[in-house]
This record gives sequence, structure tokens and C-alpha cells, in this order.
Amino acid sequence: MVIDGGTNARLSAASMWARATALRDGLPQAAPAGDKLPGIEAALAYEGAQLFLAQTASKSVGFAVVVPREITTEVLYLAVDPEMWGQGVGKSLLEFIRRQAQQSSKDLELWVIEDNDRAVQTYERAGWTRTQDVKVRNDSGRVERRYTLSH
Repeated sequence: MVIDGGTNARLSAASMWARATALRDGLPQAAPAGDKLPGIEAALAYEGAQLFLAQTASKSVGFAVVVPREITTEVLYLAVDPEMWGQGVGKSLLEFIRRQAQQSSKDLELWVIEDNDRAVQTYERAGWTRTQDVKVRNDSGRVERRYTLSH
């Protein structure tokens, strides 16, 4: 696991995010990584934010951006390269994030698009709890639900 590996890591994360969201949303092609990079950069601009990049010997296969909040640590992004879906990368990232959060004694939270079945199943299998908190994403109008994980 690489923790905030600089510009190349951020571009790799943006590329994975573009490919994963395109496949999730049934788009014919992924947006250029440069289109997704501002969102990654904005998330990393929060005080204490970290980029965790999962890698094999030859390439990046998943990433997460986490931000310490006053009471919790929030996972703002989590994605796996679609070529690696079903290989346990998401589970490994979530376990790494859980171990990191234990050091700060903070619970974890994240928001997930409610109809993103693949992500929801991954979080629930990893022990995350679905809450009643929902919000509507301004840019897409899709409903997001909050999940938490306590120590």
C-alpha cells in the first residue's frame, strides 16, 4: 500500500475512478483521467487527507481517499480497477483503512450511491452498517446513503 505517492498516484487514482464509474453507470467510455483529477485533488486538500493506493508488482489496482473529521474518519473515495473487480482489492483497502482508523480511535463513515449494488455489498460484507441518513447528489440527482464502521 502506498500512502499519497504524489502526482502519479493521484493521476492513477483519477484514471481508476473514471473507468470504475463509467462501468458502474453503463457509459460507453470512461472520461479522461484529467476530468476526474480535480475531484481527487479537492478531496486531498482537506486537512489531514490521505490517498491510499493499492498496488501489485506492476500496477495500481485500487485507491481510497480518507479524511479525518472531528469525530470520525470519512472515506471520500474508494475504487478498484474494474479489471480487478472480484479479486479482494476493495476488501483489502477497507481492512487497511480500518486498521489506520483504529490508531486514531475514530469510527469510520462513508457515503455510497444507494443503487451501487457492487459497492454496497462490499461494504456490508466488510462489516459496515447502513444508516438511515440519505442525501441527494447535486450533480447527478442520485441518492446516497451513509454507512458507518465502529471499532
